[in-house]
Amino acid sequence: MQHIVIIGNGIAGITAARHIRKKSNDRITVISGETDHFFSRTALMYIYMGHMKYQNTKPYEDWFWPKNNIELKRAWVKNVDFDKKALEFDDGESLGYDKLVLATGSKSNKFGWPGQDLDGVQGLYSYQDLESLEKNTKGIEQAVVIGGGLIGIELAEMLHSRGIHVTYLVREPHFWSIVLPENEAKLIDRHILENGIDLRLSTELDEIVDDGTGRVKAIKTKSGDVIDCQLVGLTVGVSPNIAFLKETKLETDRGILVDEFLQTNIPDVFAIGDCAQMRSPQPHRRPIEAVWYVGRMMGETVAQTLTGKKTAYEPGIWFNSAKFFDIEYQTYGTVASQLRENERQFFWECTDRKKCINIVYDDKDFSVLGINTFGVRMRHEVWDRWIKEKATLDYVVEHLREANFDPEFFKQYDPEIQQLYNREFPDKQVKVRGRSLVEKIFG
Repeated sequence: MQHIVIIGNGIAGITAARHIRKKSNDRITVISGETDHFFSRTALMYIYMGHMKYQNTKPYEDWFWPKNNIELKRAWVKNVDFDKKALEFDDGESLGYDKLVLATGSKSNKFGWPGQDLDGVQGLYSYQDLESLEKNTKGIEQAVVIGGGLIGIELAEMLHSRGIHVTYLVREPHFWSIVLPENEAKLIDRHILENGIDLRLSTELDEIVDDGTGRVKAIKTKSGDVIDCQLVGLTVGVSPNIAFLKETKLETDRGILVDEFLQTNIPDVFAIGDCAQMRSPQPHRRPIEAVWYVGRMMGETVAQTLTGKKTAYEPGIWFNSAKFFDIEYQTYGTVASQLRENERQFFWECTDRKKCINIVYDDKDFSVLGINTFGVRMRHEVWDRWIKEKATLDYVVEHLREANFDPEFFKQYDPEIQQLYNREFPDKQVKVRGRSLVEKIFG
C-alpha cells in the first residue's frame, strides 16, 4: 500500500482523493492550510451576500472523510524535500510520501503599486480573503475595485449588495475586452452601469494612498484623478501558487510544468489544477487554465494513473460559464476577442440589449468554431458535438432549438435568429422554426 499525499483541498485535490479511494485502498492524506474541509470556492460571493452560509458550501458532510479513510491535515507546507520524499510544515512537523500530487491552486496578483500592502487592500480568492472582506467592509461607504475580469465583477456585485458605492476601474476600453469581442463587452459595460456601478473604462491605477495610519484612504489614477475609498479590491487576475517550490529541483515556468500525464520532471510527483502548466497544450487550449472543471478533470485523470491505469489528460473542446449580475454567459469552442484569419462571425442581439449570441465560423468551409451566448442558455453536449463534427453555420442556426437549455415554457429566440441569418445570407436560407408553447398559448 502506497502513501499518496495531496497538497491542496480544492476541487482538483479533492477530486483526485475521491477517485483514488474509489479505485484503491492506498493511504491518502490531503493537506490544506486554508480550511479544515473542502468547500465550493465559487460560492464565496454568496456567503458574503447572505444567500448561503459557509457550511452550506461544503459538498460533503464532515463525516465523509473519516468514513472514506481520507486523512485531512490542516497545515501550510513550508518546503518539499523531493530527494527524501518528505514535506516540511510551518509548525516544524514533517510527513513522508510515496506519491505526491501538487494541487496548490492560485494566488491573487499584485503588480507593485505603491500602497498595495496597506490595510483595506485585498484580493478575493481564498476563504481568508472572505474573512478579511468582512472585516475591511464593516461600516465603510466607498470601495474601488481594480481589474476588468470575472473576480472583479463578482467583488463589485458583492459590495454593491451591501449598499457600498463601488468605483470599478478597468484598464482596457471595455470590460474583459481581452477575452470578449467588442459587441459583447459593450453589452456587459451597459449592464454594469445599469446595476449602479461607477464603471471607469480605460483607467489605470497609479497609487493607493495611505491615511497616515497604514490604512487606505483613496486611490490615484494614471490620469491624476483621486477617488476616496476605504477598501481597494485588487482583482487583476490570479497566478499559480508555487512560490514555496521555486527554489527546488521542480521545473516551473509560470506554473508547475507537466506532461500529458500530469507528471512533473520529478518521478512520483504530479501537478493538477490552477498550479499546473501543460508543456504541450492541446490545440485551442491554454497552458494554464484556472477553471473549476479543469481541476475536476485533472483530478479524475491523475487518479487513474496513480491507481495503475496510466491516462493522458484530454480536456476536449473548451467551455466555460459565468454570471455578470443577472446575465448568464456561456462559451464553447474558440471565440477570441479579435477574429483570426479565415474566421467570421454571425452576431445576434435581442431588442432588450441584454441577450446575444455570437457564432464564429470558418470562412472556407462554413464550419462552426465556437459560440458566446449571453442570457440564452445552451446545452453543452450539443455544442460540443457540433464543434467536434464541424457542423456548418446554416445547419446550426436551423437546429438551434436542439441546443436550447431552457424548458419549452421559456421564451425562444430561434425564429428571430433564423430570420436575421436569412437576411444576412440570402443564398443559404434556413427554415424558420415555430414559436415555443408558451408563446403559442399566451401570444
